[in-house]
Amino acid sequence: MPTRRYSISDLASDFDITTRTIRFYEEKGLLNPERKGQTRIYSAADRIKLKLILRGKRLGLSLEDSKDIIEMYHPEHDNSPQLIKLIDKIRERRRLIKEQLRQQLQDLNDMISELDQAEERCVEALNDMQKKPSKTA
Repeated sequence: MPTRRYSISDLASDFDITTRTIRFYEEKGLLNPERKGQTRIYSAADRIKLKLILRGKRLGLSLEDSKDIIEMYHPEHDNSPQLIKLIDKIRERRRLIKEQLRQQLQDLNDMISELDQAEERCVEALNDMQKKPSKTA
């Protein structure tokens, strides 16, 4: 049974990305398709790598981290080190996101407080102006 092959257009369409994105991943050494002249021919393994690269991107992993993790995969060996590294990266990413969200929440609370204070000062100033007799009368 022949192995499945994909063109760059097939992969771009399958993953809803541009062919330029795929070529970028090639330039970074993440994908290495066969070539017949100018035509790129991707294997099922290349397709899986691309899927993993895009998943890593959604998780916030750097391309270098994704590359390292993907290169650790060896179907004939124990892949525990690969999984441990991925778990570590996920935990690190989660910690950073929590930190960022805490800071954003603090910034939002500070902004709300400043808005409340500014509104209060404006209302007080308006009330003071309305209490004073008008000089035009």
